Amino acid sequence: MAGHALLLNLLGGIALLVWATRMVRTGVLRAFGERFRLAVARATASPVRACLTGIAVATAVQSSAATGLIVVAFAERGLIALGAALAVMLGADIGSTLVVQALSFNLSALTPILLIAGVAVFMLSGSPFAQQIGRIVIGLALMILSLGMVVGASQTLRDSPVLALVLQRLADDPILAALIGVALTWLVHSSVAVVLLIISLAGAGVLGLPLAMALTLGANVGSGLIPLGLSVKASAPALRVLVGNLAFRLIGAVLVLPLLGLAEQFVTWIEADAARQIADFHTAFNLVLALAFLPLAGLAAKLLERFLPEPQTPRQPTIGHLDDSLLDRPALALGCATREVMRLADMVEIMLRETILAFGEDSGQRRQATAALDDGVDRLQEEIKLYLTRLTRQPLSEEESRRAFDLILFTTNLEHTGDIIVKSLLELAAKKSRLHVAFSPEGWDEITALHRRVVDQMRLAMTVFVTRDSKMARELVVEKQRVRLAERSATESHLKRLRAGTVASIETSALHLDILRDLKRINAHITSVAYPILEAAGELQESRLRVAAE
Repeated sequence: MAGHALLLNLLGGIALLVWATRMVRTGVLRAFGERFRLAVARATASPVRACLTGIAVATAVQSSAATGLIVVAFAERGLIALGAALAVMLGADIGSTLVVQALSFNLSALTPILLIAGVAVFMLSGSPFAQQIGRIVIGLALMILSLGMVVGASQTLRDSPVLALVLQRLADDPILAALIGVALTWLVHSSVAVVLLIISLAGAGVLGLPLAMALTLGANVGSGLIPLGLSVKASAPALRVLVGNLAFRLIGAVLVLPLLGLAEQFVTWIEADAARQIADFHTAFNLVLALAFLPLAGLAAKLLERFLPEPQTPRQPTIGHLDDSLLDRPALALGCATREVMRLADMVEIMLRETILAFGEDSGQRRQATAALDDGVDRLQEEIKLYLTRLTRQPLSEEESRRAFDLILFTTNLEHTGDIIVKSLLELAAKKSRLHVAFSPEGWDEITALHRRVVDQMRLAMTVFVTRDSKMARELVVEKQRVRLAERSATESHLKRLRAGTVASIETSALHLDILRDLKRINAHITSVAYPILEAAGELQESRLRVAAE
């Protein structure tokens, strides 16, 4: 086989291995994710139980890093103690090695059976759960197939004098070999895939046993870096879990590196096959880590809490402009409240503008940042409402009472707008990302056009709120009707594409219609600021209903 063809087959096998590993992990998380989260949440009775939970979850997910992200989510919310979280991570490290153990055997005969079964379940079942099971089975078949590709492409490499020289130099420097293992694991974000690759190359005779073990140690350390890198801006409770897990692995790797000679004798005594020797070394390393550090999980938790304390942030002032000393001067108090309402409106406008961008991203970072603003919106709205409530207990003129009521009404509508954005629109963006679907070009143009009109309405509403100009208030209400007609027109266009069989429209129909509905709801809340102004100017009818003929 030509050199370029050999390299192409090897890289293709590696790429398929990485993809298949992710495919299995995705299927497992979608099918059983909530059950795993519940199991982790309950893993607090004892360190041993927590460790066993980590083993079970990581074995199923085929990733200790994915298990780590689940644990981090609970640690951030205070649902799991640090000691228990560290015990879960120690178990997760063992669990990921069990997957490697199973796949280190020659399972090539199962590949066609798994492929047929997986495709049949995925294609013939209408149940989302059954389809994820099919995805898992297909992924396992592709993992076995990819390992065969790697072994087949590696056979010829054993006779390469250049590669033999490079590997010999690398074998003489186990620290460098371990660092390469760390880098590879970080690159593909899967220690399982990297260790399986090392096992394949060792089984093909390309890697010597000491070098393969050093690379495996690096893969273990790299696996601890993956969730830490994904959560680098997380809170202190989350970082303690990840730093502790990485520290366990790093300490273990540093202590074992000088003892690779003894480790080689141990695994050679257990197994004769090179591939199985690496799998056993990988499992033994993580078992020893668990036995050594599980009794010390409580002490480690105390040390981590000491060295990674909660950041000392200055206490936030209540609200800058809401001065209780002005409550006996209603005009000034209303002015202060108006300034805070404008700040509240600015926050909601930012949320509204950012929301549409969340539909074009899969990372979730924009969704999280936008959702975080809603906490500030809720807090500020509550402070304004309470301030105005205290103000209304003072003697007020009719105009001042009406103005205070209008302010409360507008802040309530702004808070409702924030809720629609967070609880509906951002959830729809997350669902779109989860389903990996895309709107039709025409449909997306209609959504973005309606969103632009609603953002313009938001800006006009803020101007109306400040100026109380009846002409602009009328314009706001007239545009509300136009937005309603635009929403209806977009819905009818979408239904036409459904009847025409446009695939993208069929896949995104529920998302599309829900987004249009939510934008119309937001527009209704925004426009509400105009009605008190028009009513005061005598420009508002009491009812939109026709008077029935007598």
